[in-house]
Amino acid sequence: MSHLIRKFLDLFYPIVSKIFDKTTYYYAACGMGNLVLSWILFFLFYQFVFEKKLWYIEYLDFVFTPYTLSAFSCFVISFTIGFLLMKYVVFIKSELKGRIQLFRYAISAVITSSANWVLLKGFVEIFEFFPSLANVLSTCFVIIISYLIQRNFTFK
Repeated sequence: MSHLIRKFLDLFYPIVSKIFDKTTYYYAACGMGNLVLSWILFFLFYQFVFEKKLWYIEYLDFVFTPYTLSAFSCFVISFTIGFLLMKYVVFIKSELKGRIQLFRYAISAVITSSANWVLLKGFVEIFEFFPSLANVLSTCFVIIISYLIQRNFTFK
């Protein structure tokens, strides 16, 4: 499957070959694909699964906002897809063992997801942005940090 994804991406690489090296291009393409998927999933979770309602979990005696539950659900899905894309499509020359890559990816995902959630919460609760728009904006701020962590730490 990863070979097919790379072949497909290679069709468009000549368009940006003067701007990006192949690894950066693969990272950007896979990252954007995963990002757009997570934005769509966030909207669907927020609108239809969690129905824009607060969710009380009696066992925990805690109330979750629908955007927090949506963000967490998207995190689980995009974490899995993102790791597989980074390992098998983007950083295939990494000599680190898979379990080390996964551990490092988890650390970077926790850092970037935490930053994303803090920004999301700020945009929604302080600036009163619509949650789906706030999700897109907060993610845009986190992309650069994520790239630097992936390239220089996770898959070094």
